[in-house]
Amino acid sequence: MKRVMRWVATMAVLAAVAAIFVPATAGAAKNKTTKLSGTITVSAAASLTEAFTKMGTDFQKANPGTTVSFNFAASSALVTQIQGGAPADAFASADGANMVKLVNGGQVTAEPTVFAANELIIVTKPGNPTKIKSLADLAKAGVVSLCADTVPCGKYAQQALTQAGITIDPSKITKGADVKSTLAAVTTGDADAAIVYASDAKAAGNTVTAVKIPAWLNIYAIYPIAPLASSQNATLADAWVKYTVSPAGQKTLQSFGFLPPPGQ
Repeated sequence: MKRVMRWVATMAVLAAVAAIFVPATAGAAKNKTTKLSGTITVSAAASLTEAFTKMGTDFQKANPGTTVSFNFAASSALVTQIQGGAPADAFASADGANMVKLVNGGQVTAEPTVFAANELIIVTKPGNPTKIKSLADLAKAGVVSLCADTVPCGKYAQQALTQAGITIDPSKITKGADVKSTLAAVTTGDADAAIVYASDAKAAGNTVTAVKIPAWLNIYAIYPIAPLASSQNATLADAWVKYTVSPAGQKTLQSFGFLPPPGQ
């Protein structure tokens, strides 16, 4: 029941955004016959690095004459860049709140699309030498790596710890600028454990040991994407957004550990 309620809470944020827009079905039909060309830059949450890189290669093969470049960073950092005028054609966020900032600022003028979901997981050094089995064990670990407070993965981790009633001594916490640097603290030996996304734990392979967080204590992240109003190639940006929810795009995302969007 708690898992369902968390899905409802996260989707409510984007439902408020969707209410602003009127779907343009005629435009979607037109794009099917448009030959794609040119270049776009997609600003995307760091957790999408491996999946989007593979999807970009596949998309370009399917659409000769196109180039999809990526700017990966924390969703909050990307919003700051876009609001500051950094060139980008589409934005993929690890949460709804950062997408809402761009909608409210007029940088996004089309309805965002939820294309994936994720969940949290604990990672430890290979073999789990500190014998961490749950969120509660993190309070006894030597050094715990968490994402920065302003980053989606940091907010999600804090929510999970709070609802589990777990407090970690601040002196034992190291914070990463995004989920990749948070995970790297464990793979380089600087931290005993970290809370990251399941997709990042999968990408890390045998450089970490994953410890699952039960569904009733987990936080489920939703990933919205939208073309940006400032795009210099709106047709290609729209096509990329559609590709993320296509069967091919979904197959790749799920192969990298992402969950399908709610309702699928």
